[in-house]
Amino acid sequence: MSMPMSMPRLLGRSVVAAALVATALTACGTQQSGQSQSARPPTSYPPRPKCAQPAEKRTDPPTALPSSSRPSADDDGSGGGSGKNADRPPHYAENHAYRMQGSLSEDRRAQGEASAGLIRGELEKVREEGGSGAYGVFGEQRIAAALKRLGCGKEHGVYIGNGFYSVHTGVVCVSGYVTKDELTSEVHGAYAEPQPGTGPCVENRGGH
Repeated sequence: MSMPMSMPRLLGRSVVAAALVATALTACGTQQSGQSQSARPPTSYPPRPKCAQPAEKRTDPPTALPSSSRPSADDDGSGGGSGKNADRPPHYAENHAYRMQGSLSEDRRAQGEASAGLIRGELEKVREEGGSGAYGVFGEQRIAAALKRLGCGKEHGVYIGNGFYSVHTGVVCVSGYVTKDELTSEVHGAYAEPQPGTGPCVENRGGH
């Protein structure tokens, strides 16, 4: 008569034990998962290599440099610039986001202007040496050599073609034109989606 009464007690103890084991396993799994997530290294991107950097950081305000005639990301080609935003079709900004330039802080722009001055100095030497070809354009190798004297090479996204040049100094983009009759430079941020096959500082001429 005593055995039937002890069976419920045994069953009750088994249920409690099973619940405790399940709780322990769950807690262990949560701890391991948390340890795994905390041990995962954060994502980081190496900084761009720098070139065309002045020996000393300039303290005087940057002087205005002639800008190139290349249209900016917010120029619709009508000559109205940003003032034409109200007349643009819906979703214009979204459809042309790939042509947008990265923003520049005042300090970064000042650094860029200093780099642009160094670049212009080397390119002016090329013009003084003469020897321009068709349409007053100098050989690409000569322009590349001038930029190389400032440490700017392939790793800096240097692009040269038909008198146009562009380079990323590791801080900003400097681009413009160098021909027999003109030497311009523009300091700007890298493009979200630059022209395929070029560097980060060449505007994408395609469409989305």
